[in-house]
Amino acid sequence: MNRLRLVAAIYFAILLFAAALNYLPGIPVQDGKTFGIFALDIYDDGLHLVSALWAGIAAWAGAKAARFFLFYFGLIYFGDGLLGLITGSGYLDLGILNYGIQTLPFDFKVMANLPHLALGSIAFLSSVVFKADAE
Repeated sequence: MNRLRLVAAIYFAILLFAAALNYLPGIPVQDGKTFGIFALDIYDDGLHLVSALWAGIAAWAGAKAARFFLFYFGLIYFGDGLLGLITGSGYLDLGILNYGIQTLPFDFKVMANLPHLALGSIAFLSSVVFKADAE
């Protein structure tokens, strides 16, 4: 398995875990928010599950499919995290349409959007750095 497929397979596991967070015993939930930060609902769980399936299928299909996934997933997720950092609302969960710009503490916005910023940037950079693995 080359590096692109391996990274996509790791994303499959990470995103599957994110989809399951609300259903795992022992995960701290305060005021209906996972880790006291993330208000995950069935829509978010579905989005994480579909993203996990996309990652898993891409890893299984081959290096070109894995690179395609990492490139576009990276752009989409990083963009969502960046918008969330700036406005307090992302677009993947339609938060920017439903809630608009929110006045939240900056440190809270950082913590709430860090997963999408990190996953998005690592995915995108992997697609660029390991590009030769798909050729």
